[in-house]
Amino acid sequence: MDAMSFLSQYISGKRNFQRANLHQANLSNANLRGVNLSEADLSGADLSKANLSKCNLSRANLTNADLSGANLQGANLSEVNLIGADLIRGNFQEANLSRADLRGANLKFANLLGANLTEAEMSGAILNGANLREANLIGSNIKESEFNDADLTNVIITELEMTEEVLHIGLSHTWITWAGSC
Repeated sequence: MDAMSFLSQYISGKRNFQRANLHQANLSNANLRGVNLSEADLSGADLSKANLSKCNLSRANLTNADLSGANLQGANLSEVNLIGADLIRGNFQEANLSRADLRGANLKFANLLGANLTEAEMSGAILNGANLREANLIGSNIKESEFNDADLTNVIITELEMTEEVLHIGLSHTWITWAGSC
């Protein structure tokens, strides 16, 4: 499906595009609020500054996609593939990113306030300057991720996620809510 056909159908009221093939589609600045793109192929797509709030992108392939400045507030991104994606200044407030694959993703200055990142694969992700206030990182792999100048106030994390590779950022235990581990 090409971008023009997809946008035309969306404008006419269609919202279910499960498993759609939109590989390398240019959807920058598009208003796609509430769209269902679960299991869709959006690899290499340009979704910069798109409104994807409240959308369903679960299990979608967004490898190397450009979502810089996109609004994904309240979106379902569970088990999504965002390997190498550009997520700079993206709004992921209250988004569900559980089990998402964010390896090597660029989340500089992203808003992840209250986001669910449980069991997310975030190794090598760049989160410099990101807002992770109240985000849930339990079970996530943050090895070799960059958190310079990130706001980690009330982040929910266990000691298991805190490895020597990230301790160098100078986290204060008073900023983090430690989940109990038995």
